[in-house]
Amino acid sequence: MPASSCLIPANEYRRERWKNGLGWTREIVRVPDSDAWDWRLSIAEIERDAAFSSFPGIDRELVLLHGNGLRLRFDDGRMVDLMPPHDRMRFAGEDVVTGELVDGTTHDFNLMWRRGRVRTELLHRPLVGPMLFFTEPGVHWVVHLIAGQAMFDADSGLGPLWSGDTAILVPGDGRTRYAIEGGGELLAIRVEDGAG
Repeated sequence: MPASSCLIPANEYRRERWKNGLGWTREIVRVPDSDAWDWRLSIAEIERDAAFSSFPGIDRELVLLHGNGLRLRFDDGRMVDLMPPHDRMRFAGEDVVTGELVDGTTHDFNLMWRRGRVRTELLHRPLVGPMLFFTEPGVHWVVHLIAGQAMFDADSGLGPLWSGDTAILVPGDGRTRYAIEGGGELLAIRVEDGAG
């Protein structure tokens, strides 16, 4: 887990095989940084129809980032199409699901969290001017820039964000304000410790 707030450039994401070996993902961050993580962010590269890995005890949310669409086919008969620009869906990591390409390769943002350990909220927002985020004990924010460019205020100590980069805003002892300004669109993920 980052000890302090930081930027992770897209070219530093760790490319690794899916757990079931049927595809590739670029891992952005896992907290804590071990196999027993509480939450994890990655970008799945889906190049062919494939069964998703099983993650018992994990909930997940998938957001279409790039590509012409991804069909999620569940073994209980549900079928959900994630279509451009940025359709998304939450589902359980135990669900047996196959991803089917609608028309070519897709890249899909993947938020996973351990059920009962953390709560998450994922927001998709345009960035037109300034936007504020507040961390506090037990509350992280993550900003993933889908498109455009952005800059945090000088007080944050963080540099510029380019399309595809991610900022991890780590809580300290009190409430901390982060201001970001720019143009484009982003995913903002709030992660709160302890689901209660």
